[in-house]
Amino acid sequence: MRAITQTEPGGPETMAWTEVPDPQVSAGEVLLDVTSTSVNRADVLQRQGLYPTPAGASPYMGLECSGTITALGAGAGEQGSRWRVGDEVCALLAGGGYAQKVAVPVETLLPVPAGVDLLTAGTLPEVACTVWSNLVMTAGLREGQTVLVHGGSSGIGTMAIQVARALGARVAVTAGSSEKLDACRDLGAQIAVNYRYDDFVEALRAQTDGRGADVILDLVGGAYLGRNVDALARNGRLVIIGLQGGAKAQINLGLLLAKRAGVIGTTLRGRPLGEKAAIVAEVRDNLWPMVADGRVRPIVHAVLPITEAAAAHRLLESSEHIGKVALQVA
Repeated sequence: MRAITQTEPGGPETMAWTEVPDPQVSAGEVLLDVTSTSVNRADVLQRQGLYPTPAGASPYMGLECSGTITALGAGAGEQGSRWRVGDEVCALLAGGGYAQKVAVPVETLLPVPAGVDLLTAGTLPEVACTVWSNLVMTAGLREGQTVLVHGGSSGIGTMAIQVARALGARVAVTAGSSEKLDACRDLGAQIAVNYRYDDFVEALRAQTDGRGADVILDLVGGAYLGRNVDALARNGRLVIIGLQGGAKAQINLGLLLAKRAGVIGTTLRGRPLGEKAAIVAEVRDNLWPMVADGRVRPIVHAVLPITEAAAAHRLLESSEHIGKVALQVA
C-alpha cells in the first residue's frame, strides 16, 4: 500500500506518498480500505516532531478515517458482532489514516451516520469524539447553560457549536474574522466575539448579565488561562484541549476558589482503548442521531487528494479554513 511518510520532521514539504508495508490485523481488529481522512492540528504537530505517536499506534498521521472493511481479525466477526466484510464505516484512530489501508480496533469503529456520504464521514470521528467527551462527558454541559467555544470556526468549533445548541445550551464563540463569525452564527452561535478587536471576557459578561460561561472549551491554553478563569461563572468548568497559545501560564487560585470552578486538561489520542470505546459508544448512541436528523452536520471547507497532503497542511496552518479539511484517499 501507499502512505504519507516522512524521513525527518519539518514542514509540509517533508511529506511524501510512498510505498510501505500493509498493516497486520491483530485479534479484535478489522482492516479498512481507506476512503478519506482529514487534517487535524495533531497531525501538524506530529509532522513537526512535536507529538510522538502513542505506543503501538501506526506511525503515520491521521486520527480518523472512513472506509470499507476488507478483513476481520480473530474475534472481530464473532456472532453478535455488528461488523462484516464489505461494511462501510468510519473510525477513530490513534494514527494511520494517511494511508490506503489501516487496522482498527472494533471498539473504535462507527457506522456511517444516516445522510452522510462515505467521503465526508472520514471528517467526523475525531471532532465528534472530542466534542462529546469534553462538553458532555467531562464538563456536563446541560440545557440552559452557557458555553464559550474558542476557535469557533475550526473543525472542533463548528462541531461544538452544533452539539451545544442541540443540547439546548447558549453558545458563545471567538474567531478572528467577520466571515468566520458569520459562519459561527449560521451554525447557531448567539454570542460572537472577534478576538482580534474585542475582549471576550467583557463581551461575555455583557451578554450574560455579568454571569459568564458555565463551560469553556479552549484550544489556546496558556495565553488564555487567566482570562478564561475570569470568564467562568460560579461552578464553571474550563476544559483545555489544545495549547496553541503555549503550555505555561500563571493562574489566580484565589479567583478559582471563589468561583468554585474547575480547570480540566484532556487529550483523546493517548487514552486507553477502554476509555475510547466508551466515548465512541456515547457518540454512536447520542450524537449520531443528531447527525441523522440534521441537527448536526459535517462542515467541510475543502477536499484534497491525499497526494496533496502538504497543501492541506498549509491550508490548516493558514487558519483560513472554516470547518474540516478532508483528504480523499480512494
